Order: sequence, then C-alpha cells, then structure tokens
Amino acid sequence: MYKNTIDFIKTLYPGKEYIPLHEPYFDNLDKEFVIDTINSTFVSSVGKYVDGFEEKIKTYTGAKFAIATVNGTAALHMSLMLGGVKSNHLVLTQPLSFIATCNAISYIGAKPVFIDVDKDTLGLSPEKLKQFLVENCDVHEGKCIYKPTRQIISACVPMHTFGHPTKIDQIISICSEYNIHVIEDAAESIGSLYNNKHTGTFGLLGAISFNGNKTITCGGGGVILTNDEKIARLAKYLTTQAKVPHKWEFNHDHIGYNYRLPNLNAALACSQLKKLDLIIENKRNTAINYKKFFEKNEFEFVIEPLNSKSNYWLNAILLENREQRDQFLKESNDNGVMTRPAWTLMNKLPMFQDCIQASLDNAQEIENRLVNLPSSYRL
Repeated sequence: MYKNTIDFIKTLYPGKEYIPLHEPYFDNLDKEFVIDTINSTFVSSVGKYVDGFEEKIKTYTGAKFAIATVNGTAALHMSLMLGGVKSNHLVLTQPLSFIATCNAISYIGAKPVFIDVDKDTLGLSPEKLKQFLVENCDVHEGKCIYKPTRQIISACVPMHTFGHPTKIDQIISICSEYNIHVIEDAAESIGSLYNNKHTGTFGLLGAISFNGNKTITCGGGGVILTNDEKIARLAKYLTTQAKVPHKWEFNHDHIGYNYRLPNLNAALACSQLKKLDLIIENKRNTAINYKKFFEKNEFEFVIEPLNSKSNYWLNAILLENREQRDQFLKESNDNGVMTRPAWTLMNKLPMFQDCIQASLDNAQEIENRLVNLPSSYRL
C-alpha cells in the first residue's frame, strides 16, 4: 500500500539494507579528538575539551553562558531547580514531548500541567496557554497561583519539537504577565533559529541534548544555556558536587550533583560542533527532498514554522488517521525502513494520568497521525 513512499526513502539512503531513524555521523576528526583525550589521561570532568566545548557553544548559540552536563535530562533538571521550581509546585508544559521533560519536573517533586500544542509548530500553544492562565490562575504576592488548589506555578517548559521552534516569544510574553519563568526544552533543536536567534536562548534558561540520536552527539551530553551570570555560576558549582575550591581539601556547602560532562565526551562534542553547519545543511536538503516528494503524494509533510529555520532533526509526515499510521509503520519497518510514531502523550502515562490538563485536541490528533521518517546525515 505504501510501497512508493518506502522505495523513495530507500533512494535517499542507497546501499543500506536497513535504514535507521537517525544514526550519528562520525569521521576521522572525531577519532583524533577522542584519541587526544585518551592520550592526555584527562578523561573525566577536568580537561581542556570541557571548557572548550562550553566556549564553542556560547559562540554558536549566542548565549552569554553555557554549562556542560552529562546529558540533556540533567541540564533540564538543573535548569528547573535554578529557575525556582520546588516540591509541590506546578510546571506548565506540553503533552507531546519525550519523557525526559516530565521526568526532570518530577525529580524536584513538582507536577506537570499539560497545555495543548499548535499544529503548525508541534510545540506549546501560546493561545491555549493564555486561555488556561486567564481561566484558572491569578497573581498573588508576585506568584502565579492555580486557584483550584492554591499551588504555585513557577515555570513553563515549552519544547522545540523535532527541532522545529515553537512560538517562544509569545510564550515568554504571556508568562511574564504571570511571573512565570520560561525554561526551554531545546533538547532536539541545536542549530534551529527563531527570528534569527538560537533556540534555548530566549527563556531564563535553556537545555540542549547531545544524545546518540541527536543532530550532533557525544554519546550523551547536554548543556545549560543562560544569560544570567549568577545562575550560570551556581549551575557550574552545583553540577560539580558543590565542591568548595581548594587544592586538596574536600569541603561542600550545598547538596551537589554529579552532572559535569566528562572530558572524553566533550572532545567528541568539540569535533562534532565543527561539522554542525554541514550536517544541518545536509539534513535540510533531505527535508527538501521529502517535501517535494510528498507534495505529489497523499501525506502532509511537516515543514518548519514561520519565522524559523529548523534543523529538521526528525522529519515527519501526518497520515489521515491512526489506522493508516499503524499500517505505514508496519509496512515500512517490515521492509527495512525504520519509522516511528510520536511519543505516547505524557498525560496518558500512568505516572502523569492524574496531572492537571487542559483540552488537548491538537496533541491527540498529532499522536494519532504522525510518523517520523529516517533523517540521518546522508553520505
């Protein structure tokens, strides 16, 4: 039934018996950087590549400060803590997201509140956000209060889904009216721009991931972005076990976290960053090929939103309904082409079924219809 589409995907990745969804791209430069780190013996959390990676990320994204972490989830967890989220607080976010978003919220003892997404961005809807706040919240003594339970809403976490920027300027404007900090889940959007500004640099903090399936990778890896110097200094301190600097004594004055990125991973991150523009150009060309193909076929291809330049981390199509979606998933995977559906909506998972949620019609429709297509760097 979907043979033409499957055959077309195979033409984009010729010579492969099995086409993965998104595999990393490595070359000799990556090997050189990693071997250099091994030879130096500085493979843990101290070394030139950790500092170099942070400097390079600052330059690339335009953020004033960057703090490398062991993974994107750790970056988001620390960002939420630094953003003032505490136990029993509420955090506004979207149900169409990877589990790490809600896990990071839960680590603090806070609870997610699910707001619908927009169809054009797949990210948090400013209109639905505003509606929820107007109908359910007020500001008391500088805090946003959810009136039914009198809980504090301390943060909002929009995600730039599949690398497509959400309407982050509108979200920040709305949240500022209610004294809510915006913390961007930019895990998937390294290299993506909104109004010519890098994702993750709009809110108080932003978190990016360099997991093995991301646009560039260092195996794991993450980074916290912020323009606030005080927050940046505290982030670096807390992610390195809150150790008071001293040549030999071990003194700690806060509960700290072993979240510092190892130098070995940072070396790979530095070499990958050198190729980032090339990789994104390659991936955007893949998206152009998909777009042209699907203009002549029955599926709707997800394109970058207005005022955006997406990295097209994962390309996606929308089928007519869940039945067609599942049939396409079966046929493609049975024929050596890895495809996957959108994540199960967070509000449906047993840990979050009892969380507050607004109407989620758009998110539900997208879950029923969306399929991600192979999006790796094409040799």
